[in-house]
Amino acid sequence: MSTRTLTATTDPALRRVLDQIAALGLNENLIELETQGYTVLEGVLSADTVARAKAAILRRVEEKTGRRIDPDTAGPADFNGMQYIPYLLYADEVFEEILMAPAPLALVTWLLGESCLLSSMGCHFRGPGGAPLMVHSDNGNGMPAPFSPISMVANVNYALTPYTREAGALAMFPGSHKLQRQPTARENFTAPGHSGADLAQRAGAPGAMDAVDWKDPPGAVTMTINPGDAVIWHGNTWHGGHRRELPGVRMNLSAYFSRQHIQTQERHGDPAHQDVLERHANDPRFATLLGAKQPYGWREEGPDYSLMARNPRGLYD
Repeated sequence: MSTRTLTATTDPALRRVLDQIAALGLNENLIELETQGYTVLEGVLSADTVARAKAAILRRVEEKTGRRIDPDTAGPADFNGMQYIPYLLYADEVFEEILMAPAPLALVTWLLGESCLLSSMGCHFRGPGGAPLMVHSDNGNGMPAPFSPISMVANVNYALTPYTREAGALAMFPGSHKLQRQPTARENFTAPGHSGADLAQRAGAPGAMDAVDWKDPPGAVTMTINPGDAVIWHGNTWHGGHRRELPGVRMNLSAYFSRQHIQTQERHGDPAHQDVLERHANDPRFATLLGAKQPYGWREEGPDYSLMARNPRGLYD
């Protein structure tokens, strides 16, 4: 990627994307994305924003479990292992603010173009014990290998609690986006002395995984980061998560994006959440992220050709 070539580009969409990245001081992060498949942005979210997001997630978890969870002292009996908490965009206005954080969104736009969609927003809520999150690429929607070198999906993982290995941190694999495939079993977390059948049986019994000793995958880099930091990665990049070995819970916010032609994980633009769209009526990018430019999904009325005329014409628009 030649700096001279990028400076001289005549592609107006690419020019807009690069100018925004430069204005935000993200050129080094852009190089990291291209070379290692992920990059870390420090201090993206303020302490107040982190606190509001954590409170909203805890409310949702406590509604689902029917019990109060102390995020600092919870043990396996309070919340064991990991559970994904989905559809958070509509849980609190703080998640709308986080979605539009300029720096992560600029890097996602580099990966997926200005027409990209929010596919889902949720939390990987992790208490002590359980199993690690197995290493994978986010091209898990049936995309066959070899994957495209062009990113089809991308992820922004916000730390809402401290990330360390013992605290259940995210693990990344530098350069894995170049392999254009999913990891093999030998490239994943392994449990020496345990068969697949044994692990499957344990997975069905609460707390049975806690006694399993896991071996880290080769090449894993633990993301030791602080609340408010964010990790952004190319859709091909391998990642997983360590088991939490400490009391309390690890909270993140995962904002997952896709190119316009890919089916989103969550349904957006639902009339039930019209208030969200109305709050951002003057922000066309917010509307685009929630599918305002998406022409597909018609019924008897047939296609809206005005929307089809706005389909992406390149990698960046």
